[in-house]
This record gives sequence, structure tokens and C-alpha cells, in this order.
Amino acid sequence: MAKLFLLVVLGIFLESRKMISHQQTLPRVHLTFEDLKATHTSQFFSLSSKPLDYRILLMDEDQDRLYVGCKDHIMSLNVNSISQNPLTIHWPASSNKVDECKMAGKDPNNGCGNFVRVIQVYNRTHLFVCGSGAFSPVCTYINRGRRSEDQMFMIESKNESGKGRCSFNPQVNTVSFMISEELFSGMYIDFMGTDAAIFRSVTKRNSIRTDQHNSKWLSEPVFVDAQIIPDGTDPNDAKLYFFLREKVTDDNGNTKQIYSRIARICPNDIGGQRSLVNKWTTFLKARLVCSVIDDDGTETHFDELQDVFLLETENPKNLLVYGLFTSSSSIFKGSAVCVYNMLDIHTVFNGPFAHKEGPNHQYVPYQGRIPYPRPGTCPGGAFTPNTLSTKDFPDDVVTFIRNHPMMYNAVYPINKQPLIVRINTDYKYTKIVVDRVKAADGRYHVLFLGTDKGTIQKIVVLPKNASANDELILEEMEVFENQSAITAMKISSKKQQLYVSSDEGITQVSFHRCHVYGTACADCCLARDPYCAWDGKSCSRFYLTGKRRSRRQDVRHGNPLTQCRGFNLKGKAR
Repeated sequence: MAKLFLLVVLGIFLESRKMISHQQTLPRVHLTFEDLKATHTSQFFSLSSKPLDYRILLMDEDQDRLYVGCKDHIMSLNVNSISQNPLTIHWPASSNKVDECKMAGKDPNNGCGNFVRVIQVYNRTHLFVCGSGAFSPVCTYINRGRRSEDQMFMIESKNESGKGRCSFNPQVNTVSFMISEELFSGMYIDFMGTDAAIFRSVTKRNSIRTDQHNSKWLSEPVFVDAQIIPDGTDPNDAKLYFFLREKVTDDNGNTKQIYSRIARICPNDIGGQRSLVNKWTTFLKARLVCSVIDDDGTETHFDELQDVFLLETENPKNLLVYGLFTSSSSIFKGSAVCVYNMLDIHTVFNGPFAHKEGPNHQYVPYQGRIPYPRPGTCPGGAFTPNTLSTKDFPDDVVTFIRNHPMMYNAVYPINKQPLIVRINTDYKYTKIVVDRVKAADGRYHVLFLGTDKGTIQKIVVLPKNASANDELILEEMEVFENQSAITAMKISSKKQQLYVSSDEGITQVSFHRCHVYGTACADCCLARDPYCAWDGKSCSRFYLTGKRRSRRQDVRHGNPLTQCRGFNLKGKAR
């Protein structure tokens, strides 16, 4: 009762403060679906009026194609215009599997179809694709041709088993990553959805997975994303990172709490010699924290990781990880964006391991001798030049990592606080992508955040001081007609285009609609949109190479008095 009372008080306190330091701002411009359509800066595409769960998007900027996976179909769309000559493959589950699925009591509409959940580039000419196959996962290869002009898109092999590559249940996330014609997947490997695994398959080597039914490794995980990230200059040291959230029992073994995690493995791991045979010998994980700390020291967590986006900076070592979180609290509901520096993530994985004496003991930093090479190190890398295989790891290294897969320290965001917080709104954020924009007065990060109401918020991050930032909502756009929740987003900085999917279909939308801010210089300047500038006649796309004399832009301050001298309120030169 005392704990519940404290939670209620905390909820009232947060409501009253309304997170003053992260006060929600109104968008400079709100565009309905029809308004957006009228700007001629968006396109909508779908195969049917029925919802088909367009959840998997893969961008191939080399061939100018966007590959899309949905129920019973795989598509290849032109990134310049998604509705122009789409290439489509119909790939349903077999009628026998659909009948078996229905007999097993699964949902005929949302379960007993072939929901495409894996699309990866296999080589220069082929894609590797997997679907749920009416609760009987299947995979195949698609010939997409060598060049986009070939207009080739066809299945070129018989279906093969997708077990260990794709979850049986299409409503359970599958994440995947292809490295050198090997597939790495985070999914549930069984029909009942009880055996979660990070698995390597489609390989000429032995298949490898996480330790089975070992809650120290994975505990009812929900997989969010997988990305390969370098660790130094030696390619053998690169790690494959999995982002997930999982349910963890408290120290008393009772209540289950949700923790967000970042886990990693070495792609060249082939398992141990005597222990952890055909299991990862390099698997480690750490907690990702995104929280608000109040004046009294109370820490309120946004604990459910929903999406991540990796943003490269001018210094490759300072890769930024944008994490999108929601709260599982019944007291207050909200979303937050936290930004992590890859250097801080490396520091945590190079720090102390978590150790627990028994099931009712708390985790403490491991104080004993750490075997060599350090557990989690990749074979053949800069730190292990003479150890070319994980089968050469000493037994004590393999035994240690089996019992100590978790790091003691958590990964905290830059400035130990969220970049963006939203509470008590009628929406939650679902997806995030980020663009780096060079404006007249510096570089800015522009966030595109998808919501469960089918809208996109375009937000610019403004430097406030050394320890904080401000954020400004430039636009809010209804990109789907029926407020369908956004399930996937991809970005092309090269094309200046955003690609968004939901149950309804896919929408392509431009980064900028400068003319919607108004017809006067002051309107354009007050918008503070780094993509837009006053060119002397109208609010138009900003180009760094344009004549300096004729452009007016002030993202940092948005001061029309300094920028619009020589123009009257209507924007005409005096």
C-alpha cells in the first residue's frame, strides 16, 4: 500500500509540474492528411483497401529501391516515387498450413497468413526473405537483378524452413541482420513462443544461438533492432548489437519489471570447444536507462524501448544511438527520446561484470580474477591476434561468460536526461529516424517521430547550454487517412525523403514544405526550419551553395528583426 501511495503521489507531482524542463510545444504547422496531399510533397501506396500490415522496410539506395514486406506480399518500390511501376510478388502460405493454423485456434486474419518479417540483401543480385507462413515459418530467395533498370523481381528458389530465422507468431517481433551471406536473427524459435534466441543461420559454418532457457541471457525478450557497429579499426573487433527489452524478476523473485537492454555478440563466434558448444561465447548485455530524475532524487523510468536509430557524426567514434522509449507505468503514460554516445556504451562493456551469489542476492560488481582474453572479446581482433577462433578460448573464459553475461553498470544517456519527454498526451511515439542538417548557423539534428495516431512530428533540436537542449516541433503531419499507427520508418538523406508504413500502406513524404510557413520573410524566419530559408521572394529550400546575400535563415534564434531588414511584412523588398 505504501508503494502504491508513493506512485500515486509521484503521478500527481509529475502531472502538476508537467515536466517544465521539457514542456510540450505546439507544432509550428499542423497538416491533415488532405492538407499534406495538397502540398504535393507526399505519395501514398497500398496493394489493397484491406489492412495488410506493411511492417518491414529495407532501403537500398544503391539501386534506388525500397523493399516492403507485408501479409502475403513482397514489393520493390522506386524510392523517387513509390507509386511509379511497383514490382510485386504474391507469396501466400500454403492452403494446408493455413488450415492447420486455423485448426490450432490462431487468428485467421492476423495470424494465419504469410506475414513477411525478414528482408535482407543476400548478395548483389538476390534478397533473402522469410515469412511467418501461417505459424510455420518459411524462407526463400528473390532475384532482384543487378541494376534497378532490369525491372526484375521474382522468387528463384523453393521455400525452405524458416525456423530459427523468423518467429512463428507474426505479432512477435523478429529482427535480423545479414553479414557476408550469414543471417543473424533475434526471434522466438518455437510454435508456443517460449524459446527466445539470438541465432545465426543461413551459414556454411555451424549454427549458433544463445543459451537455451537461461533467463540470465534472455528473459522473455521483445527484440527491437540489430545493427553492426565497429569497435576500433580492426574489422574483426566489430560487434553485432541487439536492442531489446525484457521482463526481469526483482531480487525477491516476485514482481517482473521491464528493462531495456543493449546486447552484443561477435559475428565470427563459432561457439566453445567443451562448454557452450554451438552457443555464443561472446554474448554480453547491459541495461539502457532513460529516466527523469526529480529534485528529490526520485528516478522515473521510461522503461520500454520501442525503436532505435544510429546517427553517424563527423567523428566515427562518436556514433550516436537515439533510443525511443515509452513508460509501462499505470500512473502516468508517456514517451521519451534518449541519446547515447557509443563511447559510453563501449565504456560500460569494458567495465565490471554483474555478479550474483544466489537467487535472493542483489547484483554486485564482480571482484574476482577476470580470465584472459577478457570475456566478450572477439577472436582475431586487435586484443587477441593469436586467438583466431572462439574454440581456442580457455575453458575459464567460456565458463565465466556463461555465468556472467551481464554488465554491472548501466548505459546512461548524454547529460543523464532525455532529449524529449511527452507525458499525458493522447498519443505515444512508436518510431524514430534522424537527419543531420547543415544550416547557415551550424549543424542541427532533425528528428522525425512517428506516433500511434498515424502522425509524424518533425522536431529540430536547438542548443540551449552545455548541459541541455531545447526542441521545437516544426511540423505535425497526418500521413495516414485513418490514424493508423506507424509501424516502420526509413529515411533517405540523399533523396530528402521519408518512408513510413502502417497497416494501411506506405507513405513517402518530403523533408520540407517551406511554403506552408507563410508568404512573408518573418514567417519563414520564425519557422526556424533548417531545411528552409527566405530567398528574397519566398520561403524555399535552403541550399548551402546559394548566394549568401539573398538568403535569410536563423534556426538558433528565429529573430526576424535581424534577418528581414529590407523586407516589409509581406516579404517584398522595400
